[in-house]
Amino acid sequence: MSTYLFRLGRWAFRRRRLVLGIWLLIAVGTIVTAIASGGKTNDTFTIPGTESQQTTDLLQKKLPALAGGQTQVVFAVPGGAKVGDTAYRNGIESAVGRMKTVPQVVSVSDPFTDQGISPDQRVALAYVQYNGQPADVKDSSLDALEDANAPAKAAGVQVEYSGSVFPGWRIVVSEVPEIIGLCVAFVILVIALGALVAAGMPILTAIIGVAIALMGVTALASVVNIASASTTVAIMLGLSCGIDYGLFILFRHRNQVLRGMDVEHSAALAAGTAGSSVVFAALTVIIALCGLSVVGIPFLTVMGLCAAGAVAIALLIALTLIPALFGFAGTKVTSFISTRLRPHHHEDVAKTSALEPARTFGARWARFVVHNRIVVTIAGVAFLLLLAVPALDMQLGLPSGASQPTSKTQRRAYDLTAEHFGPGYNGPLLVVADGTVQQSSLVQLAGVLAQQPDVAVAAPLANNGQVGVVRVIPQSGPNDTATADLVHEIRDNRATIEASVGAPILVGGTTASNIDVSQKLADALPVFLVVVVGLAFVLLTLAFRTILVPIKSILGFLLSVAAAFGAEVAMFQWGWGRHIFGITPTETISFLPIIMLAIIFGLSSDYEVFVVSRIKEDFTKTGDARGAVERGTAQSARVVTAAALIMFFIFVAFMFTDDPTIKAIGFSFAVGVFLDAFVVRLTLVPAVMAMAKAKLWYHPQWFARYVPDPDIEGKRLEEQQDALWAADAGKEEAGRKG
Repeated sequence: MSTYLFRLGRWAFRRRRLVLGIWLLIAVGTIVTAIASGGKTNDTFTIPGTESQQTTDLLQKKLPALAGGQTQVVFAVPGGAKVGDTAYRNGIESAVGRMKTVPQVVSVSDPFTDQGISPDQRVALAYVQYNGQPADVKDSSLDALEDANAPAKAAGVQVEYSGSVFPGWRIVVSEVPEIIGLCVAFVILVIALGALVAAGMPILTAIIGVAIALMGVTALASVVNIASASTTVAIMLGLSCGIDYGLFILFRHRNQVLRGMDVEHSAALAAGTAGSSVVFAALTVIIALCGLSVVGIPFLTVMGLCAAGAVAIALLIALTLIPALFGFAGTKVTSFISTRLRPHHHEDVAKTSALEPARTFGARWARFVVHNRIVVTIAGVAFLLLLAVPALDMQLGLPSGASQPTSKTQRRAYDLTAEHFGPGYNGPLLVVADGTVQQSSLVQLAGVLAQQPDVAVAAPLANNGQVGVVRVIPQSGPNDTATADLVHEIRDNRATIEASVGAPILVGGTTASNIDVSQKLADALPVFLVVVVGLAFVLLTLAFRTILVPIKSILGFLLSVAAAFGAEVAMFQWGWGRHIFGITPTETISFLPIIMLAIIFGLSSDYEVFVVSRIKEDFTKTGDARGAVERGTAQSARVVTAAALIMFFIFVAFMFTDDPTIKAIGFSFAVGVFLDAFVVRLTLVPAVMAMAKAKLWYHPQWFARYVPDPDIEGKRLEEQQDALWAADAGKEEAGRKG
């Protein structure tokens, strides 16, 4: 493989204007396509095969008026007043009448006739039903809904919104985190490389890659249901992987040029050697992300494929556009910054790193780890296990309005409803009787449901002769375990309840759907872990031609991801970070663990490949196992540190948003990457490899015969190039003598 990548790098170097033009043309094409498509992401989660989805499908078929999206409009009057007061009532009734004329709205409940007034008479609830799923409700309809409530606001009524769709429900992806992440990345690269041209190169290519990926996702959103978090994850990985892959190849190229190698030959050789490691690192990430498809959850599958696409684009850019930029930059990748106070300091540091790696801080750290390998291993494992303890208390759920900041309307609507009606009104359940049901039987069904534990109110909602619907209001909130227990209790007692109505029943609604999503995700975790780890094990075994290195890599990943889970639970679920991050403690987002497993496993494999490939390269040349650990870790420490810090700060930058979901994702990814890079890959990995010595590289003889050698360390490529250079030198010498 290294030979093919060498040729690709040389071709890109020589055809640099063509390569740059192709990538810019692709970027412009995707931007134009995205704008023309008008695609938008959404937050509608569906899982085929669950009872809540069966309920939605049944209602879509037999009672479409209750199958679409719903907005819960909360009207609140000041303290001491009542919603029934003439001025307030007139304003609310006028708003209700105007909401009925909004496009896509099929029904609006009147709180004064449909029992929508709170016991203290201070809050009224109106339910707005749409003729389409939340993703199909147009922004113009939501804007019109908000305008329709102008009479109520003019009367002095506070109007807030919640539900499956409401004005302002779409997550707006801010550019601020990306800008912060790029600025920090540039500073880190300048410090690490000491050259402005070199520092800007990976950032430029990453921006091009992210632009292509983001616009591609936006275009697909016009024909495919894509969750809003998909763009966030794609941007995170597109930026971080794009910078990391470019940096790894750039670092090898820069060091080779510093050692006196010709720029063109160095660019091709860097693409063949470091590029091989990048290919295996990227393939591991892509496999982990595509592995989300085995879970069988559409929104998670699409999220994984979008992120995998962003990583694939980053890989292709690193293998082609980076060598092309080497051609434009020439020797400027080694043009170092100097200051009047400390002339040529950066140049001295960079040349020391390239020409005398044994004198760098990374080398001193490697010697410390190898010398104290047993103590370091015990301390590192104990530290990660301690951080992982809170993960034993992880509770999964999808975020409700209670998790939002008070600046958001859904949070204010949630608080008003919980305070004046009860928390259960924020998450009603729909019990649907499938078949011809008499109204008296539906009333009897409501009576039976009202006797269930944790039920506050159960009342008939609709009956069209084909299906009957009862709205069940729990006493507990939508994310309380008691509500989940109620859903399971109704389903477990299905036979007894069905006898009261004479028809089969299904339990659905947004709250039941969220419960089913969380349960399905929890059940899918072990299957996903086995499939992804198994595939990655095969890939890493092929890369390093040994079984023990992949096993060590997987064990290290399990430690780092468990510690990241523990930190996330402590900060966001237990509430240790409520003041630091400005969040309300709530359940762990149900899709976060499986996303973390995919992404952190992929990224941890990146660092594993970057570190271990250098160690294997040294071991292949010298046969000194323990010395190879020291030298290989020393050579890779700077680039892995820079890459990990870039990823860390990019993920941290995404915590500067108002959305608690994105905050939790950014925090979890940042902690996971930091622990895996610095505690596992740069500490535990060299310590364990120093203890195992040459045994770690053992593989059976049949393995050597039947498993192809991808030459990830580029040994055969370098031998081939050395032979060619020697032959060319011989020809030149013979020519001079002739």
